Amino acid sequence: MLVLLPPSEGKAASGRGAPLKPESLSLPGLARAREAVLDELVGLCEADEEKARAVLGLSEGLRGEIAKNVVLRTAGTRPAGEIYTGVLYDALDLASLDTAARRRAGKSLLVFSGLWGAVRVGDRIPPYRCSMGVKLPGLGALGAYWRAPMAEVMPEASGDGLVLDLRSSAYTAAWKPKGEVAGRTANVRVLHSQMVDGVEKRSVVSHFNKATKGRMVRDLLRAGAQPKGPAELVDVLRELGYAVEAETPERAGRPWALDVIVTEIH
Repeated sequence: MLVLLPPSEGKAASGRGAPLKPESLSLPGLARAREAVLDELVGLCEADEEKARAVLGLSEGLRGEIAKNVVLRTAGTRPAGEIYTGVLYDALDLASLDTAARRRAGKSLLVFSGLWGAVRVGDRIPPYRCSMGVKLPGLGALGAYWRAPMAEVMPEASGDGLVLDLRSSAYTAAWKPKGEVAGRTANVRVLHSQMVDGVEKRSVVSHFNKATKGRMVRDLLRAGAQPKGPAELVDVLRELGYAVEAETPERAGRPWALDVIVTEIH
């Protein structure tokens, strides 16, 4: 099972280990593309703080994030699973998993990133600010920039089992499963169900959507589940207590669409 995750805007304040070693990151086929993004991002933030703030879409209160990008090559690092600190990662709570579940997380979780393309949760990276929605002056829109490099490495990285895609739309732009891989991919959204005047209403609630996805991945890791495809995933999630509705694709080579239905927001 391969689980595709978005990163988080919120990140650990600082690293605490040795500086970045680009050659140590997973998916080495992305090395050249990573180097190009890293070079341009560092150069932009060193040369013109105001331009960097505009390009990165940062408010005045987030101006300090630019300084983090300037020192990306020398700053301390942490495992990516510790760097990302948003709602999904808080709910996933990797640090509290037992040894076996953490080992499974290291093998199965892949975090997409505007800067790195994609990294595993054990890869050591520094804190940074560069979303997939950024358009760098030299390389252009990162979602489009990453498509060719990701198309080269992701078919092999996807293995032969389930691909559970929990990414947000900005990050799906960098790679969309095709063909045989798409056929064993499940796209999941979380819907909040509530009764309004006797009629069920369903809606997407961003914060709870992320938290539920984090808890769902955590439960799968703790259970040691290894579903081979979307149909098996539906069975596993239901066994774990989730209310799941599945839409099977009309044609082969298309992803499954899964809705996880929740009635309580927390």
